[in-house]
Amino acid sequence: MSNTKTKIKFEKRLETPLIVNIVVPIVGVILALIFCSFLLLAIKQNPLAIYGMMFSGAFGSAYGLSETLVKAIPLILASLGVSIAFRMLLWNIGAEGQIFMGAFAASLVPMFLPNLPFFITLPLMFILAAIFGGLWCLLAAIPKALWNVNETIVTLMLNYIAINWVEYLVYGPWKDPNGYNFPYTKIFGQNSWFSTFGTTRVHTGIIIAVIMAFILYFAIQKTRWGYEVKVIGESPKASRYAGMNIKKNILIVMFLSGALAGIAGMGEVAGISHRLTDTISTNFGYTAIIIAWLSRLHPLMIVIVSFLFGGLLVGGFSVQMVGLSGSTALMIQGAILFFILAGDFFTKYKIKVIKG
Repeated sequence: MSNTKTKIKFEKRLETPLIVNIVVPIVGVILALIFCSFLLLAIKQNPLAIYGMMFSGAFGSAYGLSETLVKAIPLILASLGVSIAFRMLLWNIGAEGQIFMGAFAASLVPMFLPNLPFFITLPLMFILAAIFGGLWCLLAAIPKALWNVNETIVTLMLNYIAINWVEYLVYGPWKDPNGYNFPYTKIFGQNSWFSTFGTTRVHTGIIIAVIMAFILYFAIQKTRWGYEVKVIGESPKASRYAGMNIKKNILIVMFLSGALAGIAGMGEVAGISHRLTDTISTNFGYTAIIIAWLSRLHPLMIVIVSFLFGGLLVGGFSVQMVGLSGSTALMIQGAILFFILAGDFFTKYKIKVIKG
């Protein structure tokens, strides 16, 4: 009788095959949907009917498609931002706050310089949003670069400061006196508005978002800086040995990360609300984390996945017709993030069966 024992060992991959990078996220999404199906069954809802309703609401009509694109714009920009940081293993969890700071900075122009022509107003809003978003992220990057302070906690806490700062403004000194006591500023002049396509709410921010994705793709794949970012993320020791300036790159990467999220905030002000509100972002910054991981940090894949997640958000509103909360979409997002992060283990390690 054989006494052969079988052992299962997890072995670190030297290189992750492309098929693994494709299959693991897909399996993660499927498992997340199955998991959420049990939750829906627990409240006596048909999962297939709910998922079908969400899909139809987001992609089954011209209006649904246009609203999906509207939601995709800030998701693309914020996801591009966090993806840069994640490449260097810098955990920028503060995109939500950076969106708010970008929206605040963009609002300074129409609030205090309302008579500028649009060809000055919009570029100035763009620049200020990028600078303020980037500087907000630098508040975490500087202590990280100098003293190795945990950037995850700092960026997360900065979210609450930024959100509360905007709330203070729209409930207080910037509140529209003719706004029936609602927390928002007065409507900004049309010189600060993005153009829209036809009768939809899709605005020129979509062009900016796609251009940024291509620029980031080129920068990561074709430039020396992009090479340094990848090397530092994969092997800090090797990058130090090669003479790469890690502290400098931490500051640059985190500034760009925050700047892209800040531009997302500007897009919501100039393209959608045309004023500053306390709901300028509906968790776009947190959803961006899921999208970045699901896209494997690839800038062009981020555009596609952001569109799908925009559909998930729009579909979440559709299910309210059957009495479910719109936060159903947020539940699904959370489940997807959980399974994607868990599945990431299998992109780094492979299972090896040892008999002996």
